[in-house]
Amino acid sequence: MSQSNDELVRPGVGGGLADVVRARFLLKLLVRKELKVRYRGSVLGLLWSYVKPGVQFVVFYVALGVFLGLEQSPTNKGGLPNYAIYLFSGIILINFFSEALGNASRSIVSNGGLIKKIYLPRQLFPVASVWVSAVHFFPQLVILVTACLFTGWRPSLIQLLAAAAGFVIVALLATGLGLLFGAANVYFRDSENFVDMLLMIATWASPVMYSWTMVAHKLGEGWYAIYQVNPITIAVETFHFAFWLPTTDGGAEIPPHLLSLWIPVGLLVSAGILLWGQMTFRRLEGRFAQEL
Repeated sequence: MSQSNDELVRPGVGGGLADVVRARFLLKLLVRKELKVRYRGSVLGLLWSYVKPGVQFVVFYVALGVFLGLEQSPTNKGGLPNYAIYLFSGIILINFFSEALGNASRSIVSNGGLIKKIYLPRQLFPVASVWVSAVHFFPQLVILVTACLFTGWRPSLIQLLAAAAGFVIVALLATGLGLLFGAANVYFRDSENFVDMLLMIATWASPVMYSWTMVAHKLGEGWYAIYQVNPITIAVETFHFAFWLPTTDGGAEIPPHLLSLWIPVGLLVSAGILLWGQMTFRRLEGRFAQEL
């Protein structure tokens, strides 16, 4: 009689993100469930993914573009050409990151009742939150592309690939941090407040509303290199490179070495944070049911 060679596995501990791939059917169900729950009783439903960034864009555009003079005009040559495209291309990406990380960091605690009743790969919950945020992101991307087309947008293949890389950078970063803070939040509920602070800083710590040249002139070359290591900064600049730059008729510039240096750096940093988040999650997930 042959004996099984399977190793014993500590209960409650899964195989990491590999389990998410194997349980992709459950992932789809969780995404559908989260969308239904979020818009239950809502009149506008998914239209909120258009309304919220639209209002945010108008507020920032009027405050920064009109009142503070960041929009280039015949009387203001120092502003940014097509500032509306510049601003919106950054807003939709930072909104994707904010929504994905905010929801992922709360996903384990929010699904505590389900986690205590049955076992399923716990990584599904933060990953599902990132997927739901992506569902909200793509309608906004359609609006951005439409606006770009009306301003003479003719991107190159390199620019489109750079935009895809920027999205991947943010998705990896949000997933990694979501796993990290989602696990930490089970043990320390202060993690939610820390994430809220982090998201508030992220909006202003990247060139979403202002030009990278302003930062370079203020910080100098050495400090600017440290600022540029931020994966969100790199991702935002890839979106500016892909969507805004082709509409400016050569009247703008991108950060030096964006394609050859900073995009690979952003991918490596985000992948490293994803690995860190997964390792931390796997270390802590064994006591989720007890702590919840």
